[in-house]
Amino acid sequence: MDTLKVRDAKDVEQAVREAVASEQPLEIIGHGSKRLIGQPMATNAVLDLSALSAVTSYEPNELIVTVQAGAPLADVQSLIDSKNQQFAFEPVNTAALLGTPELGTIGGMIGAGLAGPRRIKAGGARDHLLGAHAVSGFGDSFKAGGKVVKNVTGYDLCKLLAGSWGTLAVMTEVTLKVMPRPESERTLVLRGLDAIVANQAMTAALGSPFDVSGAAHLPNSALRSSEAGGLGELGAGREALTLLRLEGITVSAAHRAAALAEALAPFGSAQILEDAASAHAWSSIRDVIPFAASGALGGAPVWRIVCPPAAGGALGEQLARDTGGDMIYDWGGGLIWAALPPTPDAQAGFVRRRVEAAFGHATLIRAPEQVRRNVDVFQTQPRGLADLSERVRLSFDPKTILNRGRLTRGPAA
Repeated sequence: MDTLKVRDAKDVEQAVREAVASEQPLEIIGHGSKRLIGQPMATNAVLDLSALSAVTSYEPNELIVTVQAGAPLADVQSLIDSKNQQFAFEPVNTAALLGTPELGTIGGMIGAGLAGPRRIKAGGARDHLLGAHAVSGFGDSFKAGGKVVKNVTGYDLCKLLAGSWGTLAVMTEVTLKVMPRPESERTLVLRGLDAIVANQAMTAALGSPFDVSGAAHLPNSALRSSEAGGLGELGAGREALTLLRLEGITVSAAHRAAALAEALAPFGSAQILEDAASAHAWSSIRDVIPFAASGALGGAPVWRIVCPPAAGGALGEQLARDTGGDMIYDWGGGLIWAALPPTPDAQAGFVRRRVEAAFGHATLIRAPEQVRRNVDVFQTQPRGLADLSERVRLSFDPKTILNRGRLTRGPAA
């Protein structure tokens, strides 16, 4: 396989134009940390953006950072952490889940659009993307958005790039909003609730005036690994855990945690985790550590299911009962990670019927290559929406040069 290692946006333009002329599709990668997500692609050429790794500018007082797409996410996070700032949407690190090196890039973060537990409060990756420079499937550079929050009249094109998995354009540089890191955090831990009751507790907490920034539930089956699902002593008892996070200045976080614990007393007494212990628990939930490739559930296909939060508990219990799988509930039950016993089709038909009945959608995040060839990894869209999406995609990449076949099966994907 040919690898085209580009040095700048001009190199990207040239590589794409040559690919268009020869009708040779390109696989777009940074360090390839997410190559195992999506339909397997048939291509003989890789466009490697890893050399585009510079931080172009960082203005902590303005809460913005501009960085090239191939920059390692960990390095950028370390930079903004030095100024006590963060990406508020908590980008998911898929390394443990997929069993790959921790080499995720900024471009991969935006292209995948996977946000963590704070999404219920801060929004997703697309909500923090202010602007982008990219190269279309025509081989032309374009700019969308800018460097301030309110900078758009007309179509906000850069938002289309978030979650597009590299099928619209090759991002070369992005501008992102950063936010101050909270001074302190507290997490309430309720033990022994089933998914239905936990869903009720999370709904009550999220509807309270206490500004909850994370709500998750881990059934006891999800804590079966020897490391108790990556939660250490917290999960050592193998009891189901329901976690609720509050952030802010120390006095406020402590006060709100105590008040929320009192409000949730009908669901049981709450243990309160502080700061480092709280942060460790939420990083494990964000990165789906209980289903890590190196753990007891490492051989299981993993689905990412989004549904109305009120339906999450019932849907998860139904899937667990009928498949023998394990669930993790995030966003108050609106996001379910499901690890199911291995089958040739990852139980795709059954999962999608149940999820669609709950007005949700499902993505197969982890499965062997042959399974991903046999099933639709991403949710099939209704006809009208699929036609609209295809018209948008063709307006960026009419010859389907970029990441051909990653989102849908078929020769013309």
